[in-house]
Amino acid sequence: MKQIFFTCLLMCSTASMVRAEEPPSLIEQGLELFMQGLQDEMSPALETMQDLLEQVGPSLGAFLAEMGPALAEIASEIEDWSAYELPEILPNGDIIIRKKPTEDADAPRPEGEVEL
Repeated sequence: MKQIFFTCLLMCSTASMVRAEEPPSLIEQGLELFMQGLQDEMSPALETMQDLLEQVGPSLGAFLAEMGPALAEIASEIEDWSAYELPEILPNGDIIIRKKPTEDADAPRPEGEVEL
């Protein structure tokens, strides 16, 4: 995001340098003020995000390296993610992912059959 912002800022400044012999129009002045204000407002948030990424990045990379293949295998087996409820974490740490109820779930079952 920071790179995109600075690319836009560079493009605006380059455009104004090309037309240096003419005074900037009101639109160009407004755009420069807008970009400066945006930079001033976004700078603290971008610095905080960068600090967070520096802290979390190594552990997230290790997690993806270890769990990535298993998650990819699970993702390839599930055809329709919308058929499942949101995961639920139990007090003992177990994670349950339930299928959403279907219309045929209410249909009567043959005698002796139990839903698990």
